Amino acid sequence: MKLYDCAIAPNPRRARMFIAEKGLDIPTVQVDLLAGDNLKPDYLAVNPRGLLPALQLDDGTVIDEVVAICRYLEELHPTPALLGTTPGERAVVEARQRQMEFDGMIATSEVFRNSHPDFADRSLPGDPNRPPAVAGLVARGRRTLGGFFDALEGHLDHSEFVAGNQLSLADITALCAIDFAGWVEIRIPEANTNTRRWYDSLSARPSAAA
Repeated sequence: MKLYDCAIAPNPRRARMFIAEKGLDIPTVQVDLLAGDNLKPDYLAVNPRGLLPALQLDDGTVIDEVVAICRYLEELHPTPALLGTTPGERAVVEARQRQMEFDGMIATSEVFRNSHPDFADRSLPGDPNRPPAVAGLVARGRRTLGGFFDALEGHLDHSEFVAGNQLSLADITALCAIDFAGWVEIRIPEANTNTRRWYDSLSARPSAAA
């Protein structure tokens, strides 16, 4: 088993943090996203979608979505549980993880990929047709991130972590989204004290440096 990774990219970081919280040691292969190496023949032979991260199993199977990678690893290594342990917990983790992903990670990606000069002609990850940047998506992404920070603050007003009182993939996704948003100079609002408490605590975990 090995993980195709990009050390600076936020989505691969989600997988690395999950792996670190599980206490696993999975070899990595670095793929340079900024240089477009994910769209070159060598990597496309591994993952025709051109997406990172991708987990290649010993039998050659490739899993290329972060949540799918995490589900696979959770099945193999159920403790510590990062996707919930009961039907109710799993449902809440799933819902919060998707909210953090869509309103945090994807919104930031809209801002970043449609404003960064290196992605002017490839605004969608993994698309070999290299679609151009869309300026209007920058404003939309920024508006969506406002809702992301409001929702995160609300969740953390009722519990220690994003999806309850145990660390989960929802926390990992939210942390990576916030650090990613820093790339485009978007920070946690000063008034969001719950989020700041949670962010400082989670950032101090060894997995955050993975």
